[in-house]
This record gives sequence, C-alpha cells and structure tokens, in this order.
Amino acid sequence: MRVMAATDSDYEYIRTHDHHILESLILPKIKGNEIYILQNEGESSIGWMRYGYFWDNTPFMNMIWIDEPYRSKGLGKKAVLFWENEMKKQGFKMVMTSTLANEGAQHFYRKLGYRDSGCLILEDEPLEILLTKTLA
Repeated sequence: MRVMAATDSDYEYIRTHDHHILESLILPKIKGNEIYILQNEGESSIGWMRYGYFWDNTPFMNMIWIDEPYRSKGLGKKAVLFWENEMKKQGFKMVMTSTLANEGAQHFYRKLGYRDSGCLILEDEPLEILLTKTLA
C-alpha cells in the first residue's frame, strides 16, 4: 500500500466516497495537503485519511477510511504512522483524533499509543472520546 497526499485528480474519488465532509471543503483540503490517499499495489484508491487542526495548532485526524476488503491487514496502522511522521517532520509535538465510545476504533488508537484525553457529549449521540499522542 502507498500513502500519498491527495491531488486534484483525487477530487472525484473523495467527493463520491467521503460523505462526512462538505463538498466545498474538499479542494481547499487537497490544496492544503490535509487529505491522504491510500492506494493498493495496483494503484487504485482503497481509502483516505484527512485531518485538520484542533485549536488551529494541533493536527487532528478527522477521518480514516479503508475499503472493506483491505481492512485488518495493517493498512490503517501504516497510514496513521505515515501521518504521524509527516506531522513530526512539520515540527508538531502532539497529534489528536477522536472516536465514538461505541466504536472499536478506540482500541486501535490505544494500541498505537494514543491516550484518552477527554470527551465530548452531544445530545442523542454516544460519547466522543478525544485521544492524543505525543510524538517522540
């Protein structure tokens, strides 16, 4: 698997697959290198990862998605570690993400060294767990 910054040519893939982002934000996030594309050996897109900034100063992974046939093969870990390394190269000392308390992803992040750092309570929603990781 390859992980690389999305380009304008990935716009349509992201637009049709990522239903958790406003369409008007896709191109600005591509231009800002805030979306990564995951490709299989045949160079077809099999997922994406996008991030923003919490408090405008801490990289916050908003979403990682890997298509079903490619899950549970270590690709999510590879993508997250790639992103962490990119953030470290940019001088960031900490990264963040979150997951719902009723999702198994919390265990994935904890195995990667993320620590519970708080939560968000929204009406009629499961608890949102905030997780942070110090970059060594």
